[in-house]
Amino acid sequence: MAGSVAQPRFQLEVDLTVRPSRASQSIVDESARVKVIAIESPADMERAYAIRRRVFIEEQRVPEEIELDADDAHAFQALALLDGVAIGCGRMLEHGGSEVKIGRMAVLPEFRKTGVGAHILRFLIESARMRGFRKAILHAQLTAEGFYLKEGFSPVGGVFDEAGIAHRKMEREL
Repeated sequence: MAGSVAQPRFQLEVDLTVRPSRASQSIVDESARVKVIAIESPADMERAYAIRRRVFIEEQRVPEEIELDADDAHAFQALALLDGVAIGCGRMLEHGGSEVKIGRMAVLPEFRKTGVGAHILRFLIESARMRGFRKAILHAQLTAEGFYLKEGFSPVGGVFDEAGIAHRKMEREL
């Protein structure tokens, strides 16, 4: 009797080699491996909160009551890990029937400009595609607008203030 072939379980996981920035040169070497995963445990969510607290609340001075919001309870969350240590995160929320809103993209300062943020964003985009969404929107800080342009997002409308920081709405088809 012929045996059946087990179907491989599909996991959306990204491995990449980090190209260190000057700031991270002493921390990350060329062979370091970064993995982007879906957050599925309270412990991993706490690691994402720690990153968001450092980046948004401490560095950018966003009020805590704005940063840590009720949307976290039903958002799809992603975490970037370097040898098991959390270094970046992001989330997406269903926003209407066919689109998602990506947000809370944060990478620890010493790992910026290494490609980690792009891999988190691509992970979220692919996760949205797999769930049948056709469009992604986000509110980009103006200082990050170039990053999102490189990832296929287009600006929509003018500049607005969000949490005391200049932003612009951006979108892209999935």
